[in-house]
Amino acid sequence: MNDTPVRVALVDDQALFRTGIRMLIDSQPDLQFVGEAGNGAEGVELVRRHRPDVVLMDVRMPVMDGISATAKIVEDGGADGTKVLVLTTFDFDEAAAKAIRAGASGFVLKDADPEFLLAAVRTVHAGTAVFAASATRELLRRYDDSAERAANVPAAVDDLTPREREIFDLAARGFSNSEIAKHEFVSEATVKTHVSRVLTKLGLRDRVRLVVFAHEHGLVTKD
Repeated sequence: MNDTPVRVALVDDQALFRTGIRMLIDSQPDLQFVGEAGNGAEGVELVRRHRPDVVLMDVRMPVMDGISATAKIVEDGGADGTKVLVLTTFDFDEAAAKAIRAGASGFVLKDADPEFLLAAVRTVHAGTAVFAASATRELLRRYDDSAERAANVPAAVDDLTPREREIFDLAARGFSNSEIAKHEFVSEATVKTHVSRVLTKLGLRDRVRLVVFAHEHGLVTKD
């Protein structure tokens, strides 16, 4: 069992908010607060210096916004680098969707319950995407309405088996592993295996990119 605490940093231009988050993180035995910054440029340097496991990233900040900072952090860190969890004020925020496209591992609302935020940090560190549940589908739908979709669906989609295509569709619609398992009458372990195969076949880094990929290419089945 790994007892090393999850190292967390925060980038936000509101000093009072930073203080609250720092106290929240420090109250958890399995989390460690390693630094804070007041704008995106400082945030990029903070991540370079301290290499946190997860960075909480505000979207709207001076000097460099959270979208640009997220893209830089993901580019610098690669697949095993710092995970970015975006903080947003509004449920249906295009900026949050853009941050996800830039490489963030998900987003949560700033007014979320503290326990949800803490759970989101742990979940992102474990390698699973986190979306504000109330906002995910409508957010991506609104973003799609104004976005240019790619003209051609990548050929790799045709390599998915029927079961993989079904699980791809459910994951793209925002279903959790447990929800997919119930829908498909299989175990969560089986779902995880299929999702992993789908990611490999499509050349996608993680589940967040799967959601974005599906919406970009118009592959999401409407309810």
